[in-house]
Amino acid sequence: MSENGTRVYALSTCSHCKAARKFLTECCVDFTCVEVDCLTGEDRKSAIEEIKKINPRCSFPTIVIKDKVIVGFQEEQIKDALGL
Repeated sequence: MSENGTRVYALSTCSHCKAARKFLTECCVDFTCVEVDCLTGEDRKSAIEEIKKINPRCSFPTIVIKDKVIVGFQEEQIKDALGL
């Protein structure tokens, strides 16, 4: 996880995931991105288990900012969580 605790679980081909990553980058947010569809084997299984704990629907993007979980590209919720 990044220094500020921001992590994005994404799919490499998802337009909403790309928009979320772009938005975070434009806001100069340090974040870690896990492209779940690019993982294999135990790494993929482990990532999916992590996501299901915080987002049982396992939909993308799933964004974790400190202790807040945001499902989907919800710009206002992301801004609020970041204090922007």
